[in-house]
Amino acid sequence: MGMLLFIFKSILLGVVEGITEFLPVSSTGHLVITQNLINFQGTSPYYVEMYTYVIQLGAILAVVVLYWHKIQETLVNFLPRQAGDGQSGLEFWLTIFVACIPGGILGVLFDDLAEKYLFNPASVAFTLFLGGIWMLYAEKKYRPQLAGQELKVTIGQAWLIGLFQCLAIIPGMSRSASTIIGGWVAGLSTVAATEFSFFLAIPVMVGMSTLKLIKVGGLAALTFAEILSLLVGFFVSFIVALLVIDRFIAYLKKKPMRVFAIYRLFFALLVLGAGLIGVFR
Repeated sequence: MGMLLFIFKSILLGVVEGITEFLPVSSTGHLVITQNLINFQGTSPYYVEMYTYVIQLGAILAVVVLYWHKIQETLVNFLPRQAGDGQSGLEFWLTIFVACIPGGILGVLFDDLAEKYLFNPASVAFTLFLGGIWMLYAEKKYRPQLAGQELKVTIGQAWLIGLFQCLAIIPGMSRSASTIIGGWVAGLSTVAATEFSFFLAIPVMVGMSTLKLIKVGGLAALTFAEILSLLVGFFVSFIVALLVIDRFIAYLKKKPMRVFAIYRLFFALLVLGAGLIGVFR
């Protein structure tokens, strides 16, 4: 019964991750709150932290599957050709690399501090609320009214988006929201900013998950139940993310993002209220 309950909790967390990873509502924040609410724990003090990042890889794999045609195109046309032929694969992945630099540096410097002091429901709720207000302001002020949806980002735009991504070190801020708003400020359309955020998530989450596995001691340090839980959470988040990503892009082509900002505000108040009456441990 103990293992079955543990796996059931992993399924629930996989669903939460698959739904929230690419929406601007903070998947890490939702996972922290849900893990606390259902008392999800492992034998290692680092297991839950590592689990949070590893199951996010399932959602990232959904991006690889859904956008494989774009990835394949960048590999086939990797080297620059004649001028006017469009962005080469080398240029595209260079922008991804540049956008990863600021977060990579700050992540190494401040990730442990964030985990120590900010991975709790109260901090997450506070950040969700502030992030929601910021989204409402940013969409009104910066969201460009561009007809084109082509995913073509310059080095300068990539660097600016990378700086905005640094905010995602704070749980509850949302990597997706931060990079989309960074894309708006850089002059990208909502769809282009969102798709760039998808691709940017691939190296970021692979790197973070690898670091967390090393920190916990690798898979050999985990019990059978913990490994099975990881695999279940990974698979569930992958399936759910496959269903969510296309619908999210279709939504953004027609409607604004403020509905997600309003959700953040109400969800944050709900979490703070639950904390006041002692729901969280």
